[in-house]
Amino acid sequence: MRTFPFALAAALATTLLLTGCDDDKTGGDDVKNADRKSGSACALGDMGVEVGAGAAPAAGDTGTVTVTLTNKGAQCSLKGFPGVDLHVKDGTTSVSPDKGAKAQSLTLAQGGTTSFTITYVRGEAGSAESLDVHKASFTLPGDTNKAHELEWTYGEVARKNGTQASVSGFETSGD
Repeated sequence: MRTFPFALAAALATTLLLTGCDDDKTGGDDVKNADRKSGSACALGDMGVEVGAGAAPAAGDTGTVTVTLTNKGAQCSLKGFPGVDLHVKDGTTSVSPDKGAKAQSLTLAQGGTTSFTITYVRGEAGSAESLDVHKASFTLPGDTNKAHELEWTYGEVARKNGTQASVSGFETSGD
């Protein structure tokens, strides 16, 4: 009978200890980032993603899709270009970096932001020289196993002499 109060006290202490570990501000992120070294490659799972577009209004016009990333994890780095794919009904087309763009190294502190831009030429609807894109996806350098998908609502992409789309390098945002 003496073990009952001890077992009850131990259970109560364990419950309090575990409850004290649950902090809405850091709970999941700290556990998720516990194994990642500060300054290692940025992981897509640690990024907040926002998309803004300047859609091309008509065939032959140029449009842009800007993806802004906010680091919600430990300090990390980006070296190279984002990997971007355009998805059509029966396949995928990779988007090349902008001509003349140079890959750069960028370090993102927790809360830091960066962005990249997909530039494309709108294709003519139903044309054999257009890709009927339904979604796009991107990966980060050093984290190519996980892709973030974006619904593509910006019209078809021209593909005369190759796919007429490119991706910029990472650009710093803010101060």
